[in-house]
Amino acid sequence: MSTVPLDQVLEAISGGETADSQESPTLDFKIIGRSIKDTLTDLAEAAACFANSHGGSLVVGVQDRVRGDDAFLGSTLEAIQTVSRIYELTDPGLIVTVNSLEFRGVNLTVISVPQSPDIHQVRGRATERVGTSCEPMSASRIAQVQLDRRGDDWSSKDSGNGVDAVSPVAMEVARDLLKQSQDPERRSWSELLWPDLCRRLGVLTPAGQLTNGGAMLFIDDGRIHVQYTRRVPRPGLLAANDHISGSGVWVIRRVLELIEGRIERTAIVTPSGAQLLIGDLPESAVREAIVNAFMHRDYRSSDPIRVEHGSSRLRITSPGGFVPGVTVDNVLTVSSRSRNGSLAHAIRGLGLGESAGVGVDRMYSAMTAVGHEPPGFTTDGRSVEITLQGGAPNEPLTRFVASLPEDRRDDPDTLLVLTFLLQHRTTTARKMASLVQKNEAEVEAVLLHLSAPGQALVERTADTARSRRGEYRLVGEALRSLGSAVTYRARSGDDTDRKIVEMVREVGKITGRMVQTMFDVQPATASRILSDLVDRRILDKTSKATRGPSVTYGPGKSFPKSRRSNRSSPAPDEAEVSARAELDLDAP
Repeated sequence: MSTVPLDQVLEAISGGETADSQESPTLDFKIIGRSIKDTLTDLAEAAACFANSHGGSLVVGVQDRVRGDDAFLGSTLEAIQTVSRIYELTDPGLIVTVNSLEFRGVNLTVISVPQSPDIHQVRGRATERVGTSCEPMSASRIAQVQLDRRGDDWSSKDSGNGVDAVSPVAMEVARDLLKQSQDPERRSWSELLWPDLCRRLGVLTPAGQLTNGGAMLFIDDGRIHVQYTRRVPRPGLLAANDHISGSGVWVIRRVLELIEGRIERTAIVTPSGAQLLIGDLPESAVREAIVNAFMHRDYRSSDPIRVEHGSSRLRITSPGGFVPGVTVDNVLTVSSRSRNGSLAHAIRGLGLGESAGVGVDRMYSAMTAVGHEPPGFTTDGRSVEITLQGGAPNEPLTRFVASLPEDRRDDPDTLLVLTFLLQHRTTTARKMASLVQKNEAEVEAVLLHLSAPGQALVERTADTARSRRGEYRLVGEALRSLGSAVTYRARSGDDTDRKIVEMVREVGKITGRMVQTMFDVQPATASRILSDLVDRRILDKTSKATRGPSVTYGPGKSFPKSRRSNRSSPAPDEAEVSARAELDLDAP
């Protein structure tokens, strides 16, 4: 669930948005009702609803469907009374934090509700926040949530099945997977007797019975099923609608076969001469997304995993929300957590999934390394949806990434910064923080690392060279290697370059002040334009001064040669005339 700072939300409402359009799974707006007593009961119910899901904030004093400043009615609630009454009305008692906030001269009350390890009821009823509404919780749902919050691993419990219940097909699939392992020790497991192999995978209890995780993987009893839908490019037309059921290992392999058999691939030759076959949906991202759905789903629900496969998009919906502590805003960086720890261990032992905490990283790096959007995660609290939006790979970017050192080639931080800078001239730690899912200090450290001498991908702009927090851009060598993958150069660089080259060719030099006049830009923008031309060796500095308006630039090693033409040169426009006048001002 994406979190927008409250001050930005209030500004949006003041600017014409309605409060209900700004609500989210963690934010709700309320007003004072007919009486303080009724209002506090309503707030207790809303607070319990938040506490039973992911926590959130209640803002009292804002109307839902009124636009602009008229939406702010204000609140007269007293903090101590509000905290006390919410505690009294909830069972077990819920402790919240209440603060006053002034906005546009109106006093609002902000009630901050933490996620609770308990399930809270008001008047004998429990609800949880689903989207922007509060939905009733059944007894079974309450039991599931409580088990998750206590860290109870259902998959490690005794299933009541012995090893004789294992499907022969599942045994064969498991041994085949182990034979393909790059790890010699795991390859040797394929020769073990079945009970010994189950012990190595951690799916056998001390009494010799299969755990629930082992039963899910190896017993074909109809409990594991996937609804696979394949959609062709023509809207609304289905190419496949398969219901796949069997043992867990067989179903995982079958779903991967169906998807991978329908992926289109593009051949790309890397700078080293190697040929890569890149799928419109990267296979490693697909594999991790499917395996994660099996690994982390809630097996206490009978709902199937749903896989929707479009021409260049894959959407996977898995029963069960995120485990406590995991949200869409930290799924990339949060420490590895699973409601099925024993099952996850066995799946990794078979080589189906990455080691703990690496699977989501792999999805991010696989998608961004070929120019696709990062994976999209959404949840309504009862299921998790992963969307991979693919398509033809960005060939210049793919070749460039393939040439990077291995530690950068697979690093999500590096690739997220790189792909952001394909469409934006510069970035900062503040701009990247939500995308990289780290705080600004951590992102600044990432950017500094990427700008370190030797193999720098980015550099600070001249304006922020000595600042505590920098503004960063791609280094010249990276810009040249990425070529057409850099979209802003393709949009505006050609005309800018041409005018500056013509000016230098005519008068022999150019200054930042002339660029400001020619293109009506601020000094910092003029500096960036000239720095970019210097990086690309079209221009060189020709003065001893290194900063300020007196710095002059002349032709560099890659300055375009003059083309002879019988046509007369076009008359200079007003901006160019003014720029020439600026040159006279700068002349000694």
